[in-house]
Amino acid sequence: MTLDDLKKEKPFSYHTTKSGQVRLSYRGKIVASLCGADAVKFIAKVECDSNSQAQRVMAKATGNFKRGNEKQSRK
Repeated sequence: MTLDDLKKEKPFSYHTTKSGQVRLSYRGKIVASLCGADAVKFIAKVECDSNSQAQRVMAKATGNFKRGNEKQSRK
């Protein structure tokens, strides 16, 4: 299984920084950052859930980061 296959199955990922900030990525690109109480709540939710539920939590935390630029024109 290649890295691209893994990204398709699990598009969201996160990592924490030393300062306590959480950076959420979608297919390898950072799309959102959480800090403070939001980061603490996020970590608590993600660590308690299964992998599929964690993907859903990460999707909700990123919000609506796709703003229409992913649509293709119909020309």
